[in-house]
Amino acid sequence: MNLLLGISFFLTLALGIPIAFVLGITALVAVIALPTVPLHLIPQRLFTGMDSFPIMAVPFFILAGNLMNAAKITDSIIEFSKLVVGRIRGGLGHVNIVASMFFAGISGSAVADTSALGSILIPAMEKERYSRAYSAAVTASSSIIGPIIPPSIPMVVLATIANLSVGGLFLAGLLPGVFIGFGLMAVNYFISRKRNYQKIVEPIHWETFFRTLSGTIIPLLMPLIILGGILGGIFTATEAASVAVAYALFVGFFVMRTLSLKDLPNIFCRSMVLTSTILIVFAMANAFSWILATQEIPQRVSQYILSISKNPYIILLLVNIFLLIVGCFLEGLAAIMITIPILMPLVTQVGINPMHFALIAVVNLMIGLITPPMGLCLIVVSGVAKMKIGPLLKEIFPFLIVEIAILFVITYVPWFTLTLPRLFKLIN
Repeated sequence: MNLLLGISFFLTLALGIPIAFVLGITALVAVIALPTVPLHLIPQRLFTGMDSFPIMAVPFFILAGNLMNAAKITDSIIEFSKLVVGRIRGGLGHVNIVASMFFAGISGSAVADTSALGSILIPAMEKERYSRAYSAAVTASSSIIGPIIPPSIPMVVLATIANLSVGGLFLAGLLPGVFIGFGLMAVNYFISRKRNYQKIVEPIHWETFFRTLSGTIIPLLMPLIILGGILGGIFTATEAASVAVAYALFVGFFVMRTLSLKDLPNIFCRSMVLTSTILIVFAMANAFSWILATQEIPQRVSQYILSISKNPYIILLLVNIFLLIVGCFLEGLAAIMITIPILMPLVTQVGINPMHFALIAVVNLMIGLITPPMGLCLIVVSGVAKMKIGPLLKEIFPFLIVEIAILFVITYVPWFTLTLPRLFKLIN
C-alpha cells in the first residue's frame, strides 16, 4: 500500500496535475485499494477538512489584504520607508525590504507582496541604475517576510492543523521576521557598496515627514489591532480577520478615499478565487492526511528518523533539510498540510516545543518560495520584471544564503521564537 501511495503521488505530481488534485487522486486510489474502507469516506473527509471555525480566518485575511492593496496603501508604505531607510547606502533596496516588512503586517501573503511592491519598486530601482535582475531579487527575497510577520495565512492554516494558538504563533513570527529583514538589509548594504549603488539624497523636510507619517500610520495600525484584540481576549483569530476587513473598508473609503463601490466586485471576485483554491487544497490534504494516518506513515517516519538519532539538534537539522527540499517542489500551504501531521508527533516526542517547530516549518517553506523549480515568488517577480529566471537566480543567491543562515539561528536559538509568546503567557 505504501508503494502504491508513493507511485500515485509522484506520478500525478510529475504529470503537472495541480497539487490539490494530486492529493485527492492519491487518497482516492488508496481507498479503492482498501476494500474495507467505504468510498463515501472521501467526501466526508473533504467536508471535515473545511468544516473548521479557525480556517474561516483565511478568506477574511485575504479579503482584508486585497482591500488594503486596492486602496493604494502601497504608495504610502513606500514613501514612509524612503524616509526611514532611504538615506542609507543602497537606499531603494532598503526601501524595498522595509516596505515588505510593513506590507507583511497587512497582506500576510508573499505572492501579494511580490506583485504589489515589485510593480512599483523594480522600475524605480532600475531608474536609479540598479540592475533589473538585482531589483527583482531584492523584491522576491524580501517578500517571504510577508507570511512570517503577522498576520499570516500559512500560520492560520498551520495552527489549525497542529491545534496551536494562532495568536501565539503570530507573536512567535514577529522577531524572526524582523531578524530576516535586517539580514537582507545587511546583504543589500554590502552589495550596494561594492557596486556603488547610491542612497537617496533628497533632504528630509519636517512637513513632508509628518504628512507621510500621518498617511501611513492609520493603515499600519491594522496588525496592532489584530494582535491586540487576539492577545487581549477581545476576539478570536477568525473574528480578528473580519475586524481587519471592516478596518480595511474604513481606511479605503473614509481615510485614504481611494476605494469606490465599483472596485468591490473585482476585489471580492479575486478574494473568492484565491480562497477557493486554498480551501480545495485544505480539503484534499485532509483526506490525504487521513490515509497517511490509517497506514501509520507518521509513526514509520518517526521511527526511521529516531533510528538515525534521538538528539533533538540532529533531528532539527534533518527536518530543516527535508523541509527545504520539500519547499523546492511544493507550494507552501500544500506542504504545510502534508508535512506537519507527519513531523509534529516526531518533534514533540523528542521534547521540541511545538510552537518553535511550527515557526521553523513556516520559515523553511517560505524560503521555498524563492527556490526553483516551484518558487512561486520567483515566477511572479520574473513576470513583473519581464525577465527570465536564470539571471535572477544568480542575484538572489546571497539573499538566499543569509535567509538559510538565519533559519538555522532561529532553529537553534529558540529565544527568537518563544520570547514573545512566553511574555504573553501563551506557552510555558
